[in-house]
Amino acid sequence: MEGKKKILIVDDEKMNIMALAHFLKPQHEIIIASDGTSALAEAEKHIPDIILLDILMPDMSGFDVLIKLKGSGATMNIPVIFLTGLDNAEDEEKGLLLGAVDYITKPFNKSIVKARINTHLKMSNYVRTIEKLCMLDALTGLSNRRGFDMRFEAEWGRAFREKKPLGIIMIDIDDFKKYNDTFGHPQGDLLIQAISEVLSGTVNRSSDFSARWGGEEFLALLPDTDLNGTIIKAEQIRKKVTEIIIHSGSIKLNAESEENAQSGTWDKPFPTISLGACSKIPLENDNPVDFLNEVDKLLYSAKKNGKNQVCSA
Repeated sequence: MEGKKKILIVDDEKMNIMALAHFLKPQHEIIIASDGTSALAEAEKHIPDIILLDILMPDMSGFDVLIKLKGSGATMNIPVIFLTGLDNAEDEEKGLLLGAVDYITKPFNKSIVKARINTHLKMSNYVRTIEKLCMLDALTGLSNRRGFDMRFEAEWGRAFREKKPLGIIMIDIDDFKKYNDTFGHPQGDLLIQAISEVLSGTVNRSSDFSARWGGEEFLALLPDTDLNGTIIKAEQIRKKVTEIIIHSGSIKLNAESEENAQSGTWDKPFPTISLGACSKIPLENDNPVDFLNEVDKLLYSAKKNGKNQVCSA
């Protein structure tokens, strides 16, 4: 199946699924679902490249399925085409306003369905490439602040709708200016890269998300994670950072930097980070900006109280 795009077909009519799968299967990998609940589960599991979605289904409508897809960080960017028997302008407008990329009415023409799928797959690839470049931090390969803001907004909304906790960790490298002054900025860049690798390797569920906030600061989002789970993850990150080897291995010092280190300019045996950890189930009047400010204050407390520690609330 390598090279084939994955298409999720969602329809409660078996004949419709069989007809679509028959002429799409030679070019694409087909995933099927017969109701809204299984559609959401299959979308989360397989992350298809495009979804063909019926509107009239027994357990939840296609409109409701689309709302949930767009509210999940994992599926929010999957293009959705409504393929339905509803042919009035109001339904089409509603679907497009909710985020569908196209609206095809039944009975459908096979050639038109294929052409529109191919068009939206190409558009999706272009958009993803551009968005990825715009939202990536060039030094670390993590998401940048813009990318974090978009993901945070989506995860906050999902946590509010599903009444589930959203964990967040804010991280700052201790004494980073002194490290740069001692070893030079190229070495500081290597330290930032090494810590980003620790973060990527520790915050590693498919739903988790990590970003470089700016400078020597990082952020991690942990959907469906309570305070205890968030603290445990923060401690794991903190401990792994202290195991980074500065003077050999993945982070190497040049001769001048080695001399500075040996002369005592840098007097720490290993790099450390300070972390703020918080978790919250968003309520009606809660503000996501206040949530970020709260974890920022916790990070400040960790720095003020001696660094190399996690402060939580």
